[in-house]
Amino acid sequence: MQKQKIRIRLKAYDYTLIDRSAAEIVDTAKRTGAVVKGPVPLPTAIERFDILRSPHVNKTSRDQLEIRTHKRLMDIIDPTDKTVDALTKLDLPAGVDVEIKLQ
Repeated sequence: MQKQKIRIRLKAYDYTLIDRSAAEIVDTAKRTGAVVKGPVPLPTAIERFDILRSPHVNKTSRDQLEIRTHKRLMDIIDPTDKTVDALTKLDLPAGVDVEIKLQ
């Protein structure tokens, strides 16, 4: 018999938000009696942009900007009904994207 597993993947631009959200999810799952693996930090995606400073001349003068997307992965093994109910009622910050897969 195969064990049921919930895989949670978090994405955010701010690493403090994502770490706080991951800690909330782990605490909630452990309170309901589930086994939690993680949070595992995944590689940070860095997207870089070069923008011209001047609207007319000075092509060599540019600003360099970047957006960093931080990611975390967690597995909840053998979740109970209480675990699923508590996770759906959990209120996470607006800057955190949550993907949940049942396996």
